Amino acid sequence: MRRLLIAFAAAVLAAAALPVPAAASGGDRPIARTDTGLVRGARADGVDRFLALPYAAPPVGELRWRAPRPASAWQGVREASQWGNRCPAAAGTNGPRSETEDCLYLNVFRPAGTKAGQRLPVLFWIHGGGLQNGSANQHDGTLIAQLENVVVVSVNYRLGVFGYLAHPLLAAEAGTSGNYGLADQQAALRWVRRNIAAFGGDPRQVTIDGESAGGFSVCANLTSPASAGLFARAIIQSGSCTSRPYAEGEQAGASIATTLGCSDLACLRGLSAAKLVDGPQFASFLYGTPALPENPDSAARAGRFQRVPLIVGSTRDEGRTFLQGARGWTREQYEGWVRGLFPDRADAVLARYPWPAQSDQFTSAYLAAAVFTDSGFLAGLGGCPALRFIEALSAHTRVYGYRFDHRTGPGLSPEPAGYEWGAGHAAELAYLWPSFDNGTPIAPTFDASERRLARDMVHYWGSFTITGQPRAAHSARWPAFNGTSLVMSLRAGGRSAPVPLATMLAEHNCDLWEAG
Repeated sequence: MRRLLIAFAAAVLAAAALPVPAAASGGDRPIARTDTGLVRGARADGVDRFLALPYAAPPVGELRWRAPRPASAWQGVREASQWGNRCPAAAGTNGPRSETEDCLYLNVFRPAGTKAGQRLPVLFWIHGGGLQNGSANQHDGTLIAQLENVVVVSVNYRLGVFGYLAHPLLAAEAGTSGNYGLADQQAALRWVRRNIAAFGGDPRQVTIDGESAGGFSVCANLTSPASAGLFARAIIQSGSCTSRPYAEGEQAGASIATTLGCSDLACLRGLSAAKLVDGPQFASFLYGTPALPENPDSAARAGRFQRVPLIVGSTRDEGRTFLQGARGWTREQYEGWVRGLFPDRADAVLARYPWPAQSDQFTSAYLAAAVFTDSGFLAGLGGCPALRFIEALSAHTRVYGYRFDHRTGPGLSPEPAGYEWGAGHAAELAYLWPSFDNGTPIAPTFDASERRLARDMVHYWGSFTITGQPRAAHSARWPAFNGTSLVMSLRAGGRSAPVPLATMLAEHNCDLWEAG
């Protein structure tokens, strides 16, 4: 049942529709020189955009399930004013179906008029989506580049079975297999190291940031030898260090190949992208490999990672994004669900999360979501594991912890009608990336207090990218967790404030979840 719930949750992680890039409004079309050729972007809203820049060769044909290869050079000036292809994935809340394997592109946003060699700090964004869906196209970096005077980069990487299939035959061919999506992220970081100065960025001041699966990715990069030296700071939003053993990945890959009717690599590489999108999926980083020699979670907690300054946090109600399907349960169904998940301590759980005297169609969903959140049942997202993760990392490097606590915002969608999203998983994204939505605009519906929260968060994130310390003028000072045990509670209307770890642990019933 646990794996089914995790698969269900991965399919609905962090929802967004594609933003439409603004057209260049007067002025010159900016041109930059990369190591593979000239690119021409677009200028609007005080920001230069360079979209769909290839950082690796298309992973098609014989390059499917291989490490990323260098992109080919071109003659003349390449147009870079429209979003590139999304990597193959089924249709879902994170975007439409894609079957296009030619998708290894990144996007660069910089303050208009930034010159080559200007050396602005760089924010490198890794999108979420359970490693199964999502796209860099969901996150237009205009606001952060505009307000914070930094260069923003967003990146596509291979997803699902395209990005994480492990198989003995692939290992025999290349020495290892799986983790192709992680290798893509590292190739994009190396592209930034080589090229970002041409866009006015500083390759020595790169901050990697990701939410959900992007947060998983940040942890993987923190612990991967191949990422050493490619960034100076890191941010993990609603993420953890989840991964699986390589042997387990190979076993899953062999089963997938059998299901697809293939006994050799020629057959696998000859399958259409559509058949792979519709077939069984595998989406997990694999450790016990050259890319991840050790379990990233164990490595991070033991201090075996790049000890760069970190921002690490979660949302107050992570589980509400995943448990909408639990609405309408009866008390008996809810209690049966708890007993099925926690058979050894169900009575104690039900005593802390009891069925109320007054209930409605959403009661079961809210209760189940609170259980999911506080226990960190789904890959350690939120609640007690997220807070303890901040504490563990602070033993080895400077960490700024946060919890996104605005619980009365518009949520990810107006559906289902009447559902209170709270501060659910991905609730903070529209405050940093106004383009992020679920087909229905989120940021344009913000009231004045929420617009203030968005500005505060952009300033905190921007300041951290520039200085390694999150600061926002006329807003609460954000202390490092180290030596204070304080976690920033991000709230609307300028009410953000640092809160003791002990207070948050009590709010999530951590004495229950950490007992025994």
